[in-house]
Amino acid sequence: MAMKLQGLDAGIDEQAASRAAACLFRGMSDPSRVAILQQLLLGEHNVVELTTHLGLAQSTVSKHLACLRDCGLVDSRPLGRSSVFSVTHPAAVQQVFAAAEGLLAATGDAVVLCATYGDGAR
Repeated sequence: MAMKLQGLDAGIDEQAASRAAACLFRGMSDPSRVAILQQLLLGEHNVVELTTHLGLAQSTVSKHLACLRDCGLVDSRPLGRSSVFSVTHPAAVQQVFAAAEGLLAATGDAVVLCATYGDGAR
């Protein structure tokens, strides 16, 4: 089944489109990164606010923010002596989360039971 990704050039080959989608999913594959994105969808936050909201270590939040920034999903701007982070394309990220919720509902959350990637796989 061919994958059509919006925003990609119509002349791009299917393998490149599939690789790009896989890279996106890997960028969003960590529960902490998902939680950070969800928190940032509520508005800009600095690292201290994210650590407080999410109960994660500062180094963990910083590492995941760097990954999300490298993936083009978040951006930062200086504010005083720190930086505040925001989602670069909030409507698109919300669409991805809504689609994921719909697919999880349709499959009965079967992915959670997946022997390879589910909760018991770790």
